[in-house]
Amino acid sequence: MNKPLRRIAIFCGLLVLSLMIRDNWLQYVRADELNAHKYNRRVQIERFAHERGNIITADGQTITGSAESTGTDFKYKRVWKDGAMWSPVTGYASQIFDATQLEKIEDGILSGTDNRLFFDRTLSMFTGEKKQGGNVVTTLNSAAQKAAFEGLGDKKGAVAAINPQTGAILALASTPSYDPSVFAGSSNKDSKAYKTLLDDKNEPMLNRALRQTYPPGSTFKVVTAAAALENGLYSGIDEPTKSPVPYILPDTANQPLNNEGPIPCENATLKVALQYSCNTVFGKISADLGNEKMKTEAEKFGFNKQIFNPVRTDASIYPKDNRPQNAMAGIGQASNRATPLQMAMVASAVANDGKLMKPYMVDQLQAPNVDVLSKTQPEQMSQPLSAANAQKLQKMMEFVVTDGTGKAGQIPGVTVGGKTGTAQHGVNNKDNPYAWFISYAKTDNGSPVAVAVVIEGSDTTRDDIAGGKLAAPIAKNVMKAVLDGKK
Repeated sequence: MNKPLRRIAIFCGLLVLSLMIRDNWLQYVRADELNAHKYNRRVQIERFAHERGNIITADGQTITGSAESTGTDFKYKRVWKDGAMWSPVTGYASQIFDATQLEKIEDGILSGTDNRLFFDRTLSMFTGEKKQGGNVVTTLNSAAQKAAFEGLGDKKGAVAAINPQTGAILALASTPSYDPSVFAGSSNKDSKAYKTLLDDKNEPMLNRALRQTYPPGSTFKVVTAAAALENGLYSGIDEPTKSPVPYILPDTANQPLNNEGPIPCENATLKVALQYSCNTVFGKISADLGNEKMKTEAEKFGFNKQIFNPVRTDASIYPKDNRPQNAMAGIGQASNRATPLQMAMVASAVANDGKLMKPYMVDQLQAPNVDVLSKTQPEQMSQPLSAANAQKLQKMMEFVVTDGTGKAGQIPGVTVGGKTGTAQHGVNNKDNPYAWFISYAKTDNGSPVAVAVVIEGSDTTRDDIAGGKLAAPIAKNVMKAVLDGKK
């Protein structure tokens, strides 16, 4: 070969080598980066080129679907059935605003791109069958969810319900809510709908059951009672607590902690103190135990850490604080903050003889042909209190419902335990208080449901805002829906 030809051959060889290196660099080294790039529209087009898998309730109701798009290169868009009721569970999946919650976390299964669906994708190439996503089967009970959502109505608030025996989340409602279908597409109308929701001062896109913390008020007295029993401050629920009225907060000259009216709280037993919701008794218990022991007990119930179910839940807070503030935290005030899910966990641990199960809302993941890819196994999270002490607390909470402030939670023929709460709100309690109710229902086979309800805002006059009046009837209907489904 003469010299000029040899140079041309070498040059061409270098070009081919450079092309191969560049091609491999793009396909293997930068593949993930380019696939995830916000300007790579082909990935989005492929994502919406086929029908998305569905999110399904525990009782078999399909709550999502797919519809053909028009006027766009995205073939399908997501739709929801009763979207406002289910959005606190599913989140949204939009052609232009990405996705949240289960729609985001389980996107690989729902879109059909998960590696566990490789065989299904390969098979469809040879059979010519239409590509489909897999399904997410939740733990949600459709009747309980409906009772929670309709019970909240036009009130601002949230409901969380759990199966104490497994940790399965049975209901998760938040109001005001939103319908994800109104911005699932990519039109100007979808963009305007999304912006309207973001600008709404009532925050309909805020998941109040998981992402909003409130002062738990007197519902936290259940945790304080557990701390008293677990630390041996009191061994029984019928012995006097040596609690004066009024109780002067520690390290203050004369700052009293008062009760709500002339109720029998002086030296009251734990049982009577919970029945009448005595601030003096539980504030003194928190002060006597000290901040470290109170904080430790609260953390056994799940406080001070984020919980993933698999959707992230904001951490509820029992603070490290000084003595007077710790006394106030012991009655659910001061810097004490909790999500509705957290307080449902408190009720569920008591109902389950002291054993707290880890909350979860995905029962199983399915391939398009409904073969099970994975199934969640119940897992114990902690043991906040012994079985013996849990049973003492059950007697106390059940007495609250039969003879105390929680009578509106009664279900004929069913044993119900509960605790009301009315938490102060705003500087010097100038704003309408929060109304709480936590509860569980018990059968011969243990407790299948524990509920927490919080009402953040309503049209009710201030004097009528109380956990027993506003929140307890909602909890009652949620519990009843679960129980009726087991008949």
